[in-house]
Amino acid sequence: MIEETLLEAMEKMSKAVDHVQAQFSGVRTGRASASLVEKIQVEYYGALVSLQQLASFQVPEARMLVVKPHDRGSIAAIERALQVSDLGLTPSNDGVVIRLSFPALTEERRKEFVKVVKNMVEEGRVTVRNIRRDTRKVLETAKKDGDISQDDLDRAEKELEQLTHGTVDALDRALARKEQELLEV
Repeated sequence: MIEETLLEAMEKMSKAVDHVQAQFSGVRTGRASASLVEKIQVEYYGALVSLQQLASFQVPEARMLVVKPHDRGSIAAIERALQVSDLGLTPSNDGVVIRLSFPALTEERRKEFVKVVKNMVEEGRVTVRNIRRDTRKVLETAKKDGDISQDDLDRAEKELEQLTHGTVDALDRALARKEQELLEV
């Protein structure tokens, strides 16, 4: 019972780290990346569809992203969605593909992105702490019900604490990598 509870906590914590790292991909680093635009919603024949379903992406050079729609009829809708997105980029359309040119980030803008990333990591830490709290409640309830002994509870809490610290360390390492990537000129 203790092992199941700890495994479940470990799984949830690893999902929290994965979620934070997935959020990182949406933060602009000055380099072109398909992950910045693929989740943008495009109104296509009256329905909202993610851009990755409507187009393919290429990165011919570090600061250029080419969006090639599968259907040429959707190019105007894709261009409109890119213009109203929060990327702050102006798409150029040649009738076949849409090009997005990523300007170099200013130092001030880079620092703003670092703050955004730090907030994402802090939310991840809070999630991990909440998982730890919930797992502790389950373990303490099992002790009250007589399913586990005090020694088992102490051992399980020690393991849970190690798991929590390891997960927070993983978040901190991911933050350090992303911060270095953002501040790189």
